Amino acid sequence: MSYLVLARKWRPKRFAELVGQEHVVRALVNALDSGRVHHAFLFTGTRGVGKTTIARIFAKSLNCERGASSDPCGECETCQAIDAGRYIDLLEIDAASNTGVDNVRDLIENAQYMPSRGRYKVYLIDEVHMLTKAAFNALLKTLEEPPEHVKFLFATTDPQKLLVTVLSRCLQFNLKRLEEEQIGGQLAKILAAEGIEAEPGAVRQLAKAADGSLRDGLSLLDQAIAYSGAGGSAALGDAAVASMLGSVDRTRVAGLLAALADGDGASLMATIEVLAGFSPDWSGVLDALAEALHRIQVKQLVPGSEFEADGIDLDALAAALRPELVQLWYQMAVSGRRDISLAPSARVGFEMSLLRMLAFRPADGGAEASPAAGGTVAGGIGAGGGRSAAAAARAALEGAGPVRTVAPESATVPSRVAEAPASLQHAARPRVPAETEAPPWPEPASHAAPGRPAPAAAGPPPQASSSGPTRPVVAAAPAGGQGTARPVDLDAASWPDLVAGLDLRGPVRELAASSAFVACDDGVLRLSLPESDDHLRAPFLVQQLAEALGARWGTAPQVRFEAAATAAGETLHARNERERDARQGAAEAVFHNDPHVQRLMEQGARVVPDSIRPIQQQEH
Repeated sequence: MSYLVLARKWRPKRFAELVGQEHVVRALVNALDSGRVHHAFLFTGTRGVGKTTIARIFAKSLNCERGASSDPCGECETCQAIDAGRYIDLLEIDAASNTGVDNVRDLIENAQYMPSRGRYKVYLIDEVHMLTKAAFNALLKTLEEPPEHVKFLFATTDPQKLLVTVLSRCLQFNLKRLEEEQIGGQLAKILAAEGIEAEPGAVRQLAKAADGSLRDGLSLLDQAIAYSGAGGSAALGDAAVASMLGSVDRTRVAGLLAALADGDGASLMATIEVLAGFSPDWSGVLDALAEALHRIQVKQLVPGSEFEADGIDLDALAAALRPELVQLWYQMAVSGRRDISLAPSARVGFEMSLLRMLAFRPADGGAEASPAAGGTVAGGIGAGGGRSAAAAARAALEGAGPVRTVAPESATVPSRVAEAPASLQHAARPRVPAETEAPPWPEPASHAAPGRPAPAAAGPPPQASSSGPTRPVVAAAPAGGQGTARPVDLDAASWPDLVAGLDLRGPVRELAASSAFVACDDGVLRLSLPESDDHLRAPFLVQQLAEALGARWGTAPQVRFEAAATAAGETLHARNERERDARQGAAEAVFHNDPHVQRLMEQGARVVPDSIRPIQQQEH
């Protein structure tokens, strides 16, 4: 019983049948049609992208009995012999087995003889980087000035190991890794030709597992057909391919992300236990988790991006998670994928990676949020009375401050302080600035986000009382210093000082420092932003700026941006640049007025341009 594997059965026989590599095909077709054919070609690229296939088609185009062209007939005896691998003038040499200088000398001697049947004698040397340095040196002269009837076709997966003198004598073509869509389309075409039905999810999994190599994809397809018994009335199922590859359903990844977003450790471990029943490749699960986090981050930072859901509610997760937290979790998934081989077992390494994501929670208003299920979250998050730990975790994710490591007992610090000895209470009690009254203007109800938690308080959570409603704790403004302007006192002159005093980092600081003050009234802060910085006006950055101002004033204002006006105030960046120029000018004046410097310049010395710097230059 003879069976030809799919990778050989469906090997392209013409340039038109190739998948991808259009940049290589175009160059070779133009060379063949114009008759300007170089004597040495080098094809580089990863395994299974078509290096040897292109070389064979090129050899067939040169020796086709109907004439050299970019479209060989495929019917003459020469074309059929090349397709069958028995053409005498096409010499395929495996450089991994023929590495020595003696093998190259035999090749050079045989190259002097005319071809037996075709127009050209074609040497196809695969994995050419395996040749020794002596073998390369022996080949150099023939490679530079070969006989007119000889063509050299080299293929390699590691061009860095080739000598520069060899590279300079060849036309080099770098074959690209194939996209998943290209591999999936070819697999679907082959399945249809073979009469095998397949679910779209199965084809998509095989294309992803091929990792850019069409030959690997066809080998996996052969394996999947044998594993699932597909053929006839049986279809190639998504579940069978997932079981063969050891991959997991995307809904399981969605369950992991939901448990992490809710801060629910019990649900997270339960989901991992269900995953373990499928005996998955834990490294592959981390890969899938990192891929999902990447799509969530793109959704957050590039509005309007479209992705295939794959069972994951990307929009909901993008709205619930802070961008900084998504970045942190992505780095943890990648590092966990790298270190999983060092863990006592693959499952332990996977669990520790996710528990690390659970342990690093964002803090809100300076208080720490505990990942323990059922715990109370301090700092204004757990003061909601009947809210669950999951809801508290969501609120922490939406309005959180910097990410920090949290001890499991941090959630109950306020109550434990009261039980501690008096000598320790002062050290354990967090420092809280004196309360101040809330600004006279509230946040407009029409712009308040429904279901969104109020800005977190800087002090400890208020104690619930049965006698009446709980008085909200308002963040106090620092006493003295820059950036202490209240909304009613804010103007264009004090705006840069206010921005400099805010605890902002990254893009949101750039947004604030690039904005100029226009007006502030009725709870609306109007700013102007140059067109060159319009990309900073992302909704989530504007929201972060409003929350930072709310933490300073007690109530977040509504931030609106208007077209840049001449009446707009000075931005923090403009003020810093103006002060820097003033310091630079003063330093240059002091330097040039120094009598010693003047005497040296009179003697022929000169000042190197842009070499004068203020002694104490402050960077803002």
